[in-house]
Amino acid sequence: MTDAAALPGRPRGGVLSGPATARAVNVLAPNASAMTLDGTNTWILSEPGSALAVVVDPGPLDEGHLNNVVETAEKAGKRIALTLLTHGHPDHAEGAARFAGLTGTTVRALDPALRLGDEGLAAGDVVAVGGLELRVVPTPGHTADSLCFHLPADGAILTGDTILGRGTTVVAHPDGRLGDYLDSLRRLRSLTVDDGVHTVLPGHGPVLEDAQGAVEFYLAHRAHRLAQVETAVEDGHRTPAEVVAHVYADVDRSLWPAAELSARAQLDYLSEHGLI
Repeated sequence: MTDAAALPGRPRGGVLSGPATARAVNVLAPNASAMTLDGTNTWILSEPGSALAVVVDPGPLDEGHLNNVVETAEKAGKRIALTLLTHGHPDHAEGAARFAGLTGTTVRALDPALRLGDEGLAAGDVVAVGGLELRVVPTPGHTADSLCFHLPADGAILTGDTILGRGTTVVAHPDGRLGDYLDSLRRLRSLTVDDGVHTVLPGHGPVLEDAQGAVEFYLAHRAHRLAQVETAVEDGHRTPAEVVAHVYADVDRSLWPAAELSARAQLDYLSEHGLI
C-alpha cells in the first residue's frame, strides 16, 4: 500500500465524514461513483462558539443526505444560515433548492440560475456569517461558474471540483476551458505561497494536507497531458475519440466519455495557441 504522505497533496487517511479543521465538518453524500469518488463532500462551516453555520455544496437531491446535514449542524448547536455553491453540477447543487427550503436559507452562487435570493457571488466577495469569514476565489476551468472559498482562519481552501482529494478533475468542455483552468491553478498556487493556504477541502475525496503540492501536481499533470495530446495529433490521432484511445489508454474505459471532454478542451487550447 502506498503511504498517503507520499501521494500528491498528502491526502489525509481515515473516515471522510466528520471534523476536518477547527471550522469545517464534512458530511459525505451517499452518491459514490467513478466520477464522484467516495461521494460529494458537503461542508458545514462555522466559527468556534458561534451558533450560525454556512453550508457549501448541499449535494444531490437526496432527502436522507440533506436531513443528515441539518441534523449534524443541529447536534453541534448550529443553525444553518446560508448555503453556497462551488458550481452547478448536479452532484453538488441539485439538492440546493430543497436544502434551502429545509433550512430557510438563501443560496448564493456565481451562476444567477442557481441562486435563491438576491445576492450572488463574485471575485473579491467576503462572506461573513457569525464571525466566520470566507473569501470568494474565482476558479473557472472545470466549469465556467466554478468558485473556491478561502477560509483564512484555518489556512484552508474549499475547491469543489477544481482540485480533488484523489486523482485529477475533468475540464468539462465546452463550458470548461483549459486556459481558464490553468490560470485558476496558478491563482490557487499564489494563495499557497503568499496567503498561508496549506489545506485543501475538496468536493470529493480526502482532505489534502499539502495544498501547494497538490496544485503543483495538477499543473505538472496538465502540462504532461498537453504534451501527450500534441504528440498524438502529430502522429495522426486528430479526433477527440482517437486522442482518448491513444493518450488515456491506461484510464478505466468507463471514464472515457469524461476524458473526451478534457481531450476536446486540450485540442481547443492547442489550436488557439497555434500548436496544432
